[in-house]
Amino acid sequence: PYDRGEQHGQLLSNEIRNAIRTARYLAKWDTGEDFETFVNAAVTQFAPRIDNEFADEIQGIADGAKLSFAEVLAWNGYMDLLQGWWPTHAAAQQPQQHVKPWRGRRGHHCSAFIATGSATRDGRIVMAHNSWDRYAAGDAFNVVFDIVPESGHRILMQGLPGCISSLTDFWITSAGLMVTETTISNFVGYRTSGAPEFYRSRRATQYASSIGEWCEMFAMANNGGYANSWLLGDAKTGEIARYELGLQHAGFEITKDGFFSGFNAASDLKIRNQECVGEGDDFTDVRHNGARRLRFMQLAERHHGKIDVELAKEMIADHHDVYLDRDDNPCSRTICGHLELDDARFAGSDHGPFNPWGANDGKVVDSEMARDLAFWARWGHPCGRAFDAQAFMQRHPQWNWLNGYMRDRPSWPWTRFEVLRPGV
Repeated sequence: PYDRGEQHGQLLSNEIRNAIRTARYLAKWDTGEDFETFVNAAVTQFAPRIDNEFADEIQGIADGAKLSFAEVLAWNGYMDLLQGWWPTHAAAQQPQQHVKPWRGRRGHHCSAFIATGSATRDGRIVMAHNSWDRYAAGDAFNVVFDIVPESGHRILMQGLPGCISSLTDFWITSAGLMVTETTISNFVGYRTSGAPEFYRSRRATQYASSIGEWCEMFAMANNGGYANSWLLGDAKTGEIARYELGLQHAGFEITKDGFFSGFNAASDLKIRNQECVGEGDDFTDVRHNGARRLRFMQLAERHHGKIDVELAKEMIADHHDVYLDRDDNPCSRTICGHLELDDARFAGSDHGPFNPWGANDGKVVDSEMARDLAFWARWGHPCGRAFDAQAFMQRHPQWNWLNGYMRDRPSWPWTRFEVLRPGV
């Protein structure tokens, strides 16, 4: 594990340093706290709860990139710390200020679907995902890892430089598992005595051989951090599942014939009503995440029996706005999110108008590709629309505070990624 981490740290040293530089800046902007606050919290909470295999890998990354173990640990736990620990900690420290959940926990973090059986063209599983975030943060999402561990299953995943887990969460494994997720927005709940999500997801993905095993392993020592709607597939059985894990409650659906989508609202009623703030309205409100839920319903019905990899590329890049019933209106309500184009006149976004936030990428895989440990990916918006950071800030100078932290996104083609084979 240490050698693998050291190789990772050496090869991606510049990328790791740039990503952490941006994380330091955004953490301070979002909370007012220096990054050392989160580094100290990571050491206290995470270090005692990560087993030696993954601690050694993180140490290797740190040594390879010439950074401290504590800083790389905090970078791995960024989502747990900023979304889970910080609002809970701040609210407890200053209850009179009524601290709200961190702004990044609001309603727009990824679109995804998984389909199988009669829903797809030939019965195989098809899975697609795009990662929504600030474009400044998403600049770090352009890495694909081929991990060959000493024990457990080989992994091909999209990831972030310096991180042992996918975090954008698009994984396939040599056990035939296909794993992705969308964040549950406005989730409230965190347990400092639990294990961090980045560790639980990596451990489950590396060692689980079935959907049931994955869910069981992921739930062990759950801290409630980075709560998601997980979409899972098993290429061996044709089964797909939607697994939602809060802090107190969990929801699970599984089928060999159907379609599940992810749109940043919980489907499980207990999680939605008892562990989230305002989530009930968001589920149905087509000015908000409910728009993507409805659009996925429409696409699943329209393309029933036809979904394959090529159609999935189109679906995850869809620009139909169900609220205005416009076929090509990229905005906060579309599956391929473009908050930078949304004037927010309909209050459809918690992020305000013209926010440089949206879909940073697109990934698609079917179960045949998963068995070969391969998937398709596109860097930048899955629709192919380019983003010019300087031109954007000239049009919207209120976002100049991101100057130097947000890069251009030219249009890149869909590209096939696969594991390295012996002799190749």
